[in-house]
Amino acid sequence: MELTGRIRDMMMQENLMFIYRGVITDDNSVPLITLLEREMENSEFDFLGRKRLFMFVLESLQNVSRHSDPKEYANMSLVVYSRTQEGYAVTTGNVLPATKIEDLKSKLDEINNLDPDQIRQIYRQTLGKSEFSNKGGVGLGLLEMARKTGNRLDYDFIDLNEQHSYFILSKTVDSSGRGSHNPGSEKIFNGTAISELEYMMAENNIYLIWSGHISPNIGKEFLTFTETKMAEDDVEENLRRRVFSVLVEILQNVSTYSPGVEAEKKYGMSVTMLRMKEGAYMLSSGNLILNDNVNELKEKIEIINRFDETGLKEFFRTSLSGQTTQTDSTGNMGLIDMARKSGSKLEYQFEKINDFYSYYLLTVRV
Repeated sequence: MELTGRIRDMMMQENLMFIYRGVITDDNSVPLITLLEREMENSEFDFLGRKRLFMFVLESLQNVSRHSDPKEYANMSLVVYSRTQEGYAVTTGNVLPATKIEDLKSKLDEINNLDPDQIRQIYRQTLGKSEFSNKGGVGLGLLEMARKTGNRLDYDFIDLNEQHSYFILSKTVDSSGRGSHNPGSEKIFNGTAISELEYMMAENNIYLIWSGHISPNIGKEFLTFTETKMAEDDVEENLRRRVFSVLVEILQNVSTYSPGVEAEKKYGMSVTMLRMKEGAYMLSSGNLILNDNVNELKEKIEIINRFDETGLKEFFRTSLSGQTTQTDSTGNMGLIDMARKSGSKLEYQFEKINDFYSYYLLTVRV
C-alpha cells in the first residue's frame, strides 16, 4: 500500500501519465500508441497536432525496438508519457553499446543545430541516397522526428558501465504538434530523473503504471496492452485469463467510485499499477472516493475476505441470483470476482484527505 501511495505522489508531482518498462515490440507498440490517443480524445490538440505527436511516438518506439542492446538489457527499455503546461511530452529510454554513442550524439547535435527548412532539405537528400536495411536508414528516423514536430530532440546518455549507456530521448510538443526551435539557445536536457525512474521500476518489479482518469476507452486500451504483453511473455493461459479478469474488475472498481476528473486533479489522480512479486502478479489501484462510500465499501471487503474458496463460490452464486436489471452490478459482484479469480484476500486501505474525500488503495495478488 505504501508503494502505491508513493507512486501516486510521484506521478502527480512529475505530471506523469503512463510508464512502461520492458521490451518494445511491433505488437505492443500499437496499444502503446493507441493508449495515448485515447487519453488525448478530450484534449485541445487538433488533428494535425495529434498526427505529428503520434508519428514521433511511432518513430521513438521503432528506434528503441531496432537499436536496443538485445537480451541482457532488453527489459530496461522505458516509455513515459507526461502532460505539462506546454503540451504532451514523450520520453523513451533504452540501453545502447558505448561504441554507438559518439556517432549518435554527433547526429543529434547536427539535427538540433538545423532550422526546420534545413531539416526538410537534408531529410529529402537522405531519403534519396540512404541504403535501407532492417535497421532503417542512417539517421533518417531522427530526421523524421525533427521534421514532423519542428523542434529539437532532447537527449542524454547515462553511463551504466564501460560497455553500455542508457540513451534517453524526449520531446514536448504543443497542441499544434510542434515546439519552439531556437538552435543553440535551449537549456541542456538532463535525463537523470528518467534513469532514476527506470531504476525505481526495476527495483520494485513494476512494468506498467497508469495515472489519470479511467475512461472506458482508456481502460480498454490498458487491457489490450496488458493482454498483448502477457501473450508475448508466454504467460500460461489460465493465469493470463485470471490476471485479465481481475484487472477488468479493478478498472471498473476505480471507475465506479471516481468522484470525477476535477476532484481527482485537485485531491489525487487514480493510479493503476502492475508488478511482479515472488512469482505472482500484483495488481494495484488507488483512487479518490467520497467519504460517504467508505464504510459501506470497507464492510463489503471485510465480508468477502472472511470466506475461503468454497465460501466465495457460494457467496458469488447467492449474490448473482439476487441481481436484477435495476441492481448496481458493480456492487459486491466485482469484488467477489476479484477474490475468486485471484485466490487471495483483497488488501485495502483508506487514507482520509478531507471532510469530503478519502483515497482508496487496493491490491490483489494473482
